[in-house]
Order: sequence, then structure tokens, then C-alpha cells
Amino acid sequence: MDYLNKKWKIWYNSLDVNHDGKISIEDVEESRNKFTNLHELVGDKAKGVQVNFEDWWNKYIFRTGAGKEISESEFVQQLTESYKKDKAGFIKEMQACFDCIFDVIDTNKDRTIDEDEFVYAFKAFGHENEALVRKAFSLYNRDNQHVPLKDIVSEWVKFVTEEDSSKKDIIMEAFKEGF
Repeated sequence: MDYLNKKWKIWYNSLDVNHDGKISIEDVEESRNKFTNLHELVGDKAKGVQVNFEDWWNKYIFRTGAGKEISESEFVQQLTESYKKDKAGFIKEMQACFDCIFDVIDTNKDRTIDEDEFVYAFKAFGHENEALVRKAFSLYNRDNQHVPLKDIVSEWVKFVTEEDSSKKDIIMEAFKEGF
């Protein structure tokens, strides 16, 4: 559990978009606004993405209530309780979580993520070091082409559910690089 707790803390910090030490509605606002601006989305497309972003945050991150600020310790405790209660159910929930957010991020709906989509997504979540984000993308795909959405989702699910630190973990590797 210690290794998972470490990874959940890393995930929590990666969701603190405005880097103020807490996850709150301000992080939702900043991430969805950055995302729509970076992709130059307007009208119904922008509104749909913004609604989907907020829905994702409320369902999977603000686990104590929609838009309710959550501390790192609360976040980790809730994940720990869910994991211990029903590991298979937790894995299924995390699969749905990452399917949902990467479906939103895949704005052209081609079921792949290219390097620019990846960069925009992570900039929207407050990761401004583009060189590092591009390096993280290369961990998925050495030729820097499109990566199937299912591969990215699978790696994120592994990141938040795998207890064995000896298993290869692309997301953990990216965070170790300073991602």
C-alpha cells in the first residue's frame, strides 16, 4: 500500500492545476479553460468539453461532493478505502475514470492521442514544461506518432492501481523525470 499511496499523492499533486496545495473548483476552472483555449474550441464544442471536464472532476476527483475542495490526505484516504474494500471494483472505476478523461482530451475523436494533444492536455493540468511533457509522451511511443487511446488509459490505470514497484510503469517514470 505504501507504493500506491506514494503514487496517489503524485496523482493528487498533478491535479493541483494552480499549484496552491489543494484541489478545488479553481483547478477545474483553470484546467477546462486552458484546455478549450489551447485547442481553440468555441461554441457548442467548447461548452461540451467544459461540461465533460467538470463532470469528470466531480465524479472521480471530488469524491466527497461535487466541487468540494479536497486535501491530499482526504484524497489518498478515499482511494485507500475504495481499493481495500474492493480491488477489482476500484480497478474498474479507475478504468472508467481514465476512459472518460482521455475521451474528452481526444478532441478529434480518432481514438489516438498525438504529441500535440498530449502536450495541450498536460498544459491544461498545469504542466507547463513542454520539453518534459514531450519526453513523457516519448515513453509511450518512440517515433512520436499517434498513441492508441487504450494504451494511454491502460498506463494510467496501472499507475493508480499497481502495487508492485518492480513492474514497469511509464507514468511513474515520467513523474520521476520531473513531469
